[in-house]
Amino acid sequence: MKNRIKRLWSIIFIIIISTSLVSCASPTSSTDYNIEERIAETAKYMQEIIPNPTISSIGGDWTVMSLARADIEIDESYFENYYDNVVKTLEENQGILHERKYTEYSRVILALTAIGKDPVDVAGYNLLEKLADYEKVIFQGINGPTFALLALDSKDYEIPLTPEVKIQATREMYIDNILERQLKDGGFSITGDDNADPDMTGMVLQALAKYEDIPRVKESIDRAVECLSQIQLKDGGYESWGATNSESVVQVIMALTELGIDPNDSRFIKNGKTLIDSLMTFYVDGGGFMHIREGEKENGGAQAGAVDPMATDQGMYGIVAYERYMNKRNSFYNMTDVN
Repeated sequence: MKNRIKRLWSIIFIIIISTSLVSCASPTSSTDYNIEERIAETAKYMQEIIPNPTISSIGGDWTVMSLARADIEIDESYFENYYDNVVKTLEENQGILHERKYTEYSRVILALTAIGKDPVDVAGYNLLEKLADYEKVIFQGINGPTFALLALDSKDYEIPLTPEVKIQATREMYIDNILERQLKDGGFSITGDDNADPDMTGMVLQALAKYEDIPRVKESIDRAVECLSQIQLKDGGYESWGATNSESVVQVIMALTELGIDPNDSRFIKNGKTLIDSLMTFYVDGGGFMHIREGEKENGGAQAGAVDPMATDQGMYGIVAYERYMNKRNSFYNMTDVN
């Protein structure tokens, strides 16, 4: 009898120890890095360096979008100033944001949607009409249809029927255009070469996430996710254009959260390092993100170790997307929760 009791206690002890070890080895949670605090710090920093946001790919639309999707206390005048600047720009340019880069329209549609404004009528202009022109949207390459889908699906917008365009766009046409560009390794690249780029692969997955129920899209998504897992670095990060950088990590985090996959999924843990572990090595105390860590190779004119505007925009929406996922809220680009 005593031997049985001793064996029973031995089994219980082993179970307790095993559970403890599993708990210690579990993926990083959002509280480990005080993600909410980092969001608040970066939000404050962004508003200080960009007091008057306007239409811009750096320090403009993405800044506004990130702050709006963070669901933190932001003075409403900040968003109203942005909207007024959008109206002013459209009026000054007769509704034209760019003759060739139609991602300008997609980006502004996303930002307006995030702050609760209607892109169908901005100073009398319907920005969605621009995304009805298939030829002009795809002219920019894979970026065009990718961001067109993100903008259209952010709040289930209909593509307007626009008689004056040569080819009326549909969502299916944009999806097919993207799928045709998938590389042999399962990834995507902005240049269309043979090697997958983590940034572009992540962006494409964000756009395709809402179409997983289509078999050919699901097959493409699975291949791309596997590709991102395979090309992940040993420290949990990614390299793009010859440099290990924060933006590449962000785009993978965005892709996984849009797909409903935990960024701490075992496929994306290398040597015990997660995507969040990697991203937070680029964080600068007090708010902001580096493009390249201090002491590493600089590229693209970015100073290693310094707070970078583009990296900060992307780093911010990366941690916002992660925080939204962890708290089971709508994904970053699913803006149907915006009034």
